[in-house]
Amino acid sequence: MKKFSVLITFFLAINLFSQVNKNDTIRVENYPTDSISTKNSKSDVEVLTDIEQSNAPKKGMKFNPTKAGLYSAILPGLGQYYNRKYWKIPIVLGGIGTGVGITLFNQGQYNRYRDAFVAELNGQPHEFSDLPGVTVEALGRTQDRAKRQRDYAIAVTALVYILNIVDAVVDAHLYEGRKDPDLALQPTLIFDEFGKQNSKAGLSLSYNF
Repeated sequence: MKKFSVLITFFLAINLFSQVNKNDTIRVENYPTDSISTKNSKSDVEVLTDIEQSNAPKKGMKFNPTKAGLYSAILPGLGQYYNRKYWKIPIVLGGIGTGVGITLFNQGQYNRYRDAFVAELNGQPHEFSDLPGVTVEALGRTQDRAKRQRDYAIAVTALVYILNIVDAVVDAHLYEGRKDPDLALQPTLIFDEFGKQNSKAGLSLSYNF
């Protein structure tokens, strides 16, 4: 009887040991699942603001027209450099440089003919004394022509200088407008509504109110 009781006790112990699961051990880690979150959710206004900022067009560069005009007035081409229109700099410098060169050339010619004209009036020898047909009237007309060409060159040079300033100011003022998506100038195909001619390439100007 004692052996039978020992066997029963042994089998019950084995059965109980086999039912023990390692997942049933006591947890020592602390996982607070019921704690209140400290992160506040965004309000409707904040969410709408984020959406508008995400969909807003990217801001382009802005240039100050006053600065651009002042830079071009101080040094021609500097305003174009400020506006990042580098390809215009050689045009501006070339136009003003050519005007200055022509002005200096005609000023030199005027000085030559003026000195000869004064010497001819005083009966003194001059640079053109050995040339036949040189008279006071001829020297007078020649010096007047050289002076007139010099004045034209000065006027053209001044005009190029002013246009250089105007171009810098207008370019800086209209820069943001060219980036406006509501104003677009792009190539397009022009179709003949009556079908008598083939389609032609052209430009389309669209403006959205």
